[in-house]
Amino acid sequence: MSVPLKDRPLESIREEVIDQLILNYSHGELSADAFERRLDKAYDLNEQEQIAALSADLPLKSDARYHSEKAARLGPKFTSSVDGAEAISITSILSSNHRSGEWVVPKEIHLKNYLGSLELDFSNAIFSHPEVHIYIDCILGSDEIFVPDTVDVVTDIRNIMGSVENTRNTLASAGQVKQRPRIYIHGRMILGSIEVSVKRSMKAQIKQFADGLKSLFGDGTKSKS
Repeated sequence: MSVPLKDRPLESIREEVIDQLILNYSHGELSADAFERRLDKAYDLNEQEQIAALSADLPLKSDARYHSEKAARLGPKFTSSVDGAEAISITSILSSNHRSGEWVVPKEIHLKNYLGSLELDFSNAIFSHPEVHIYIDCILGSDEIFVPDTVDVVTDIRNIMGSVENTRNTLASAGQVKQRPRIYIHGRMILGSIEVSVKRSMKAQIKQFADGLKSLFGDGTKSKS
């Protein structure tokens, strides 16, 4: 006997429905307008039954192949081998430093920023450890850290006359913790600013992923509205 929708976790139903929307759109069962409209509703609604209704008329169900492709394209990137150092140090004094792209993230990152600016972009980074510790010493500087939706961030900063903003200070559920990296940020910030945010939303990534699948399977001949 299946569990009633109202008793199931909301986010679990949301994820299942979004998976169905992606798969059916990629196989031509949904038009582009209908896909985007239903996807927006899937994120906005907060009732299990209303969310589930968004995919009730769709014929295709996600399978192992789909989830494998999804994990490869949307999940955090890991490597089992560590080619670089276990720790790196970046110093910015009256200057700016930027790191982005597909770079291998070490276990520890030490940032020293004095009257400068530092930017770390983890959007396409490759993680070699499930937990990463960033140690910050920022005086009259600006530190920006960008992470994808699939990475959690915990901040523990001594803030003196400055600004610390972390929009990713939420943790995955117990069943997801082992599947996604977690970044811990420690240190001090004096008369400066530290901002942790998502550069590109999961919704935008999902739309790109769905368009990528559609290009693989072709436009199809059917489309619901």
